[in-house]
Amino acid sequence: MAKKNRSNNKQEPNEPKHTNQKPKNQLVTYFAIFVFGFLAGIAFTVFKTDIPTGGSTQAQSKDQAHQHDEETTQAMANLEAEVTANPENHEAWVRLGHLYFDANHPEQAIGAYTKSLELHEGDANLLTDLGVMYRRVNQPEKAIASFDEAIAKDASHMPSRFNKGIVLMYDLDDPAGAIESWENILKIDPKAKAGNGESIRDFIDRIKAEMDNKQ
Repeated sequence: MAKKNRSNNKQEPNEPKHTNQKPKNQLVTYFAIFVFGFLAGIAFTVFKTDIPTGGSTQAQSKDQAHQHDEETTQAMANLEAEVTANPENHEAWVRLGHLYFDANHPEQAIGAYTKSLELHEGDANLLTDLGVMYRRVNQPEKAIASFDEAIAKDASHMPSRFNKGIVLMYDLDDPAGAIESWENILKIDPKAKAGNGESIRDFIDRIKAEMDNKQ
């Protein structure tokens, strides 16, 4: 996941939505809720229990968000200028990819990540980020290929296995493959948990129960 430990890094669930409509944000959601502190490339969402009620506080939040957007836009422009002037700058391509990732520009992120991988062998975190972006542009097979490459580079990499399961379950209609991918996480860490505190074992059991109920 970069600038921030991206999957220290990005996001969201507490549970998947079991509907006929594919949960487009599910991947990033589950990806981010893991408390696997080592993952770089996607930042976890911070859920706050204190909801602001004062108008001034809300206005301040909007101002901060606007400032952040401006800073992100400027940072992108700076890095785009850098990779134009120095197209062999591997680190600049990686940082640019992470900015595109966080700004929800998946196609641009894919281009930047791909270029960085052409220049320098990537790690499991970067490949997982790339897979997340492929899923976001509705290319699940390429997402799986990226996750598999991440696993090949680091057999103990859990986020790539979890995300692979999400794509298999919700995009490729392969629940058996999804459950196998998630169960492999337990072989690495039997006590693995999601950010909401639910153990991966309980998560798998819940998915299996829901599948049984639908039959």
